[in-house]
Amino acid sequence: MRDRFPLLVVGGLLLTAVLTTFLVRGARRNTFADTLSTYRAQEDGARALFLLAQESGLPVTRRMADLRIVSGLGTPVLLAVEVSGAYEDDPDQTALAAEPDAGLADEHVPRTGFNAFRAAALDDDETEQLLKHVREGGSAIYVPWGSRENPVLQALNVKLFKADTTLPMRTLVPPQPTPYTLGVERVEAKVQAYLELPQMAVPVLEDERLGMFVAAVVPYGQGRVLVVGAPELAMNQALARADNAQFWLSALASIGPGPIEFDEFHHGFTNERSVVDFARRYGLHFAVLQFLLGVALWSVSLKRFGRPRPPPESSRVGATDALFAMGRLYREGRHHGFSAQLILRGLTQDLALHAGLPAHASADAVTHGLRERGRADLAQGLEELTTDSRAVTRDTDLQQLAERAARLRQRLHSAGAARPSPPETT
Repeated sequence: MRDRFPLLVVGGLLLTAVLTTFLVRGARRNTFADTLSTYRAQEDGARALFLLAQESGLPVTRRMADLRIVSGLGTPVLLAVEVSGAYEDDPDQTALAAEPDAGLADEHVPRTGFNAFRAAALDDDETEQLLKHVREGGSAIYVPWGSRENPVLQALNVKLFKADTTLPMRTLVPPQPTPYTLGVERVEAKVQAYLELPQMAVPVLEDERLGMFVAAVVPYGQGRVLVVGAPELAMNQALARADNAQFWLSALASIGPGPIEFDEFHHGFTNERSVVDFARRYGLHFAVLQFLLGVALWSVSLKRFGRPRPPPESSRVGATDALFAMGRLYREGRHHGFSAQLILRGLTQDLALHAGLPAHASADAVTHGLRERGRADLAQGLEELTTDSRAVTRDTDLQQLAERAARLRQRLHSAGAARPSPPETT
């Protein structure tokens, strides 16, 4: 238990970190969604707008597919959806107006989480299908982000002018009574861009002080598009101001028949979800990681710190059992001669080191080397054991041979060891 105490401490710290992460993520719900997504519950999301329309009885839904196929009855709502082919018509004017601000002045939609890689812009085919849907009598709501020109605005003949971001929050009023502003006296929101409209457009909201249009219904073919240059007006933080909520209720109810489809496909949400996406969206990947962490800690806890030391008793008993088992095998198989040769080979290897020979030297070579080094006693004992090992046929003979070999091995470091004698001369 003492060896595993550091693992328990590390495991406790990791568990605390995981639980803290879960608490923080629980307090920040829906941060996985994109800016102006109807799934996002933060200040810059549009979840409140979706729930407001839903609770008011309007036929609202979320669209999880692209716009390559648009139903004739639905009304697409594009909130801060970027369009392929967008460009800056007047970069200098935009830079001057946007320089002091750091949030809504950005010309690119701020992306959050994994949707920064998943959110796609409206491509050319989708743009064509959307415009075809409107031309054939459909309707749509388009809330562009920033003031860049794009194919959708060009088809509607609408031009955007970047608003001065140093100005405070603007008060917007209906320039004339319309069904889109029923029950609306004033609207308060931060404006990103003002609209230059074609002749047949119907202004819906204008700046009370500047007299410039912020929202308008633009006819296109047999249909119409509601264009709003203030994306902050659709955010959760703006619905509680003035008549902002009433404006959206009137506009959504008057824009056209059929279900109102809030586009979520271009915010990174699709109908085709894998198990990984499902887990990532609902935070289940943290549970999987926690499970894997527990398995890893359990695996590591099976090992101890330092070199493993078996209990002395079990080690002694195991060695004894193995020795008795091997002895019985040799006895039952009558391998006395083979056992004797093994004993002689081990003794020869030990004596070969003192004779100055390699360990694989033969018994005769070792005997000759011992005599040259003045150990005639060892040489004589090795000769006798070599001769007697050939005649071992019983357990008693093998035991006596092993005892004699052990005594001879003990004489290797005897006090009376002789010095190597000089070669004899004749």
